[in-house]
Amino acid sequence: MKRLVPLLLVLSALSLLAALPAQAQEPQPQGLQVWTRYPSLVVGTKDTISFGLTLSTDGEAETVHLAVRDLPDGWDATFRGGGNIVQAVYVAPNADASVTLRLEPPQDVQAGSYTVTVEARGAAKTVRFPLELTIKEKLPPKLQLSSELPTLRGAPNTTFRYSLRLKNTGDEDATVNLVADAGALFTVRTLYSGKEVTSLPVEAGSTKSLSIEVKAVGDIPAGEYPISVQAQSDAAQAEISLTAQVTGRPQLDITTPEGRLSAQATAGKETPVKVVVRNNGTAPARDVELSSSTPTGWKVTFEPQKISEIPVGQEVEVTASILPAEKALAGDYMLTVRAKPSEGAAKSADFRITVTTSTLWGLAGVALIAVAVLVVGMAVARFGRR
Repeated sequence: MKRLVPLLLVLSALSLLAALPAQAQEPQPQGLQVWTRYPSLVVGTKDTISFGLTLSTDGEAETVHLAVRDLPDGWDATFRGGGNIVQAVYVAPNADASVTLRLEPPQDVQAGSYTVTVEARGAAKTVRFPLELTIKEKLPPKLQLSSELPTLRGAPNTTFRYSLRLKNTGDEDATVNLVADAGALFTVRTLYSGKEVTSLPVEAGSTKSLSIEVKAVGDIPAGEYPISVQAQSDAAQAEISLTAQVTGRPQLDITTPEGRLSAQATAGKETPVKVVVRNNGTAPARDVELSSSTPTGWKVTFEPQKISEIPVGQEVEVTASILPAEKALAGDYMLTVRAKPSEGAAKSADFRITVTTSTLWGLAGVALIAVAVLVVGMAVARFGRR
């Protein structure tokens, strides 16, 4: 009896394994398959019809021959792949192959429902996939938005102008509402024939040329910014995505280490003044050239005269050697210092230069006055006795 117990347990386990559902077992290979995501289309009487077909296999790689069955009289059918008309496609295991079926009805095709069958014949299996068509005399509006240049590049102060084409490929006229969104950092205008619009009529089969103008509200960081444009009618809609690539730009500021735009100088004597050039922009400032506007007879030189690069957020100290005119009178004078990068706007700052005369000239003046007083005194003493 004790020997029978293990035997009964083994038999029970085998019975349970046999009762397991089929999904727990290894999946069976399906071999060649053919399909399309949209097997039923509604088209107009003048349309060329295209189906995007996908072929796959989990078996051996093979060449699959294609054909169309049940094709109505007067219709033409071609398979296209790689820009050519094809009759077969090579299908590798676990790697989908794509091919387009193009159907061309005759010009006098009647409105109604049609069914054609795609046949894919492999080495060991033939697969058939039905396709349904509903042909109507008059299609509702169908909108398309397109642009040859959907991506534009410019500085933060650039006005990005996109040229768009809005096409109604349906058989009915439509009034189309236009919505353009570029986010809070930009202002957007939609123009038609030079005028700003929010909607416009688009006749059946016609194309309208639109212009989308996008401009940043202020200085914005460099980067790519998406712009969405939507065209909507009661029965159709279309959308296109545009991109504004904003490049950085340098923004210079001129000051001194102490922050004061003033200095003292002596007439006829060279005085060094420290000048700080800072880049507060969003791109490096390259080949920054320094220059000045001076009063008549003054000379100003810079060391260095040109700065090769100022990175973003960095500053460079420059020595400005100021030489007032030798005969400059004492007082305040205005001196303009200018910094111009190779790309970007120049920046200038006005410095107030207080000029004093030389001490030597002052002593000479005092001596002359003293001599004059002495001469006058001697003259009075001599001629006063008479």
